[in-house]
Amino acid sequence: MTVLRYLTAGESHGKAMLVILEGLPAGLAVSLDAIQNDLQRRQRGYGAGPRMKLEQDTVLLLAGVMAGKTIGAPLALEIVNQDHSRWQGKDIAPFTTPRPGHADLAGAIKYGYRDLRPALERASARETVCRVAAGAVCRQLLAQFGIQVGGYVSAIAEIQADLHAIPPEERPLRATENEINCPDPLAAEAMLRRIRQAIEQRDTLGGVIEVVVKGLPPGLGSYVHWDRRLDARLGAAVLSIPAIKGVEFGEAFHQARLPGTQAHDPIRLKDGQIVRPTALNGGLEGGVTTGQPLWLRAAMKPIATTLQPQPTVDLHRGVETETVYERSDFCPVPRAVVILEAMVAFILADALLEKLGGDSLDELLPRFSSLRQARLADLTMDAESQRWWNG
Repeated sequence: MTVLRYLTAGESHGKAMLVILEGLPAGLAVSLDAIQNDLQRRQRGYGAGPRMKLEQDTVLLLAGVMAGKTIGAPLALEIVNQDHSRWQGKDIAPFTTPRPGHADLAGAIKYGYRDLRPALERASARETVCRVAAGAVCRQLLAQFGIQVGGYVSAIAEIQADLHAIPPEERPLRATENEINCPDPLAAEAMLRRIRQAIEQRDTLGGVIEVVVKGLPPGLGSYVHWDRRLDARLGAAVLSIPAIKGVEFGEAFHQARLPGTQAHDPIRLKDGQIVRPTALNGGLEGGVTTGQPLWLRAAMKPIATTLQPQPTVDLHRGVETETVYERSDFCPVPRAVVILEAMVAFILADALLEKLGGDSLDELLPRFSSLRQARLADLTMDAESQRWWNG
């Protein structure tokens, strides 16, 4: 059973986006500046559409904090949609031509809409502003335990960054040095040119985002039931982000091409510590953290809204036609990095609270310091035979 949960509400062009985050311990100092910083990161990145110039996302803290600290009650956050004033009280032209790859048609079939607007308003990636706000709070909780979540772009379209010479834990910081969010400066330049080319061709591009987490203790997650495996929970959270179509932990697809003797991280002993010289499994075994940095990557498809028309059907007239352009990004990958970080931070904060128990930060911190580690001294084996089953 999860400890943390969050709910979001709001439409892309409605009055505001709302998020309620429940399950935070009491006593956590909440920095609005830190939340604001992540919201601004979500708006930056080469390839962003024109709406990012219209919106100045500002978070409002409505409930759950007193004197700057959480009180154990649900946290309520609001981000006003500045663009709402352009739509409020105005007749909106009907939208009856679904875009391939978007939720327009799926929503109409599921809910029986007579116009596609309700589907595209809620399925819009505008909703991710709520995830980033909630994730920023979870990131602040994780930081109390020395856990850091960072992400970066490793590919745009066919252009792949060369990251072999850059340690994974250094990549997020290096990525902040350019507007592509890529730690490889040469690849970042090539990616920028590729996005510029797509804009000229009235098209969109996807790519690959990686997230690295440092400071995780071993033992988060569980192999006991399928829905408690940490890789399953992380995978579901990341795949819930619009346009994310695939998730890989460590070198999963490379592992699939290797024989078993080469596909796993050896277990070694160094100065009484259990160590792993490689990171093929991405810091997870059996759905449980190993104490290594957690490492995952996600594939983001090119978004569905393109200036270049695509084949579709006008559901009102019942004829084949072409899509109508609805304002969007050309390449959302650079600014989606912080969204992936937010979802990963949320799941890890939940897993940590599940492991530690307790209702306040004062209870959690001592329990964290006493967690079993990957040390030989923490793994007492009696080496005696056992009769496990009788009768």
